[in-house]
Amino acid sequence: MGLKKYKLGELIELTDERNSYGYTNFYGLNITKEFMPTWADTEGLDESKYKVVRKKRFVFSGMQTGRDKCIRISMYDGEEPIIVSPTYTTFEISKENIVLPEYFFMLFLSKEKDRFGAFCSDGSIRSNLDWERFCDIDITLPSLSRQRKYVNVYLALQNNLVAYQSKADELKLVCDGYLDKLKAENGKRKIGEFIEQYDKRNTDNQLQLNSVKGISTEKSFIDTKANMNGVSLTSYKVVETDTFVYVPDTSRRGDKMAIALNRGEEPLLVSSIYTTFKSKDTSRLLPEYLFMFFDRPEFDRYARFNSWGSAREVFTMEDMNDVEIPIPDITVQREIVNIHKCYIERQRIAEALKAQLKDICPVLIRGSLQD
Repeated sequence: MGLKKYKLGELIELTDERNSYGYTNFYGLNITKEFMPTWADTEGLDESKYKVVRKKRFVFSGMQTGRDKCIRISMYDGEEPIIVSPTYTTFEISKENIVLPEYFFMLFLSKEKDRFGAFCSDGSIRSNLDWERFCDIDITLPSLSRQRKYVNVYLALQNNLVAYQSKADELKLVCDGYLDKLKAENGKRKIGEFIEQYDKRNTDNQLQLNSVKGISTEKSFIDTKANMNGVSLTSYKVVETDTFVYVPDTSRRGDKMAIALNRGEEPLLVSSIYTTFKSKDTSRLLPEYLFMFFDRPEFDRYARFNSWGSAREVFTMEDMNDVEIPIPDITVQREIVNIHKCYIERQRIAEALKAQLKDICPVLIRGSLQD
């Protein structure tokens, strides 16, 4: 089959195209090897210093590879150029007669490669994967025709994912449009009339460590990152079904409110520093309907603007009570909630497909290297 071994540095070349075009679509790179709009404040930044990323151009960051057990790298596949921080390294494939850019990227979509990158970072004080060490990594490549065969499989799966994601995005647009219509046609009312603070503690220690959760700025529950060794759970707050929980401190969360709604059937536990509340009467205000407003960027901006404090800025329960939204008839609420549930389910499936796509890449690479 003609397998050959190469150093990465033999196949790539650095690019340093600066933004002299006035592009303002700032992007960053996350640990899932995806581009995302930057959270940083770009007001007043000199965008001409930023690096341009064009289709099939790679972005790499060796920062803290050892700590995160992840090589931060991605290939941009959009049609319109984006710009990234000058601290990132950008490069292109210089030998496309030896390796396809898509195949090159597939090589890095594996936990094994991430672990190797972390191993190569051990000699760095900050656990960084230095560019020189990155270029020294060995890879084994099959023929170009064999690469193309497996790349076509990967691209077909990726196209299916994009099509499914676009359907989910269309449902999201329907929901957002519906909410905007309600805001325009209905008067707003303070939600304090419809919600009440809820403070149930785990005093009987009935819920254990597997019930403890944290809250993300993505408006969902996550596994706690706190060290729970020897921690008593009796003071932790119980989050029953249809109960909201949020983090009052808004100072260091990228201008996003960490808030979630327990949609599950089982109660959860959260830290006592969190605030919990619920709908007084679900025949007047559906929790899912209220959450749809919390899940919008405008609520994040409102909460951040209305947070106060000196050492840290907080959004209190009193502030929450002052939030105003349209409260239509419960049948109208139920209609939009049902559409939103369809969106949530499609989004869940899209995320599962995305995870499967990454899981299948190592299988495709192994298949391409076998007779």
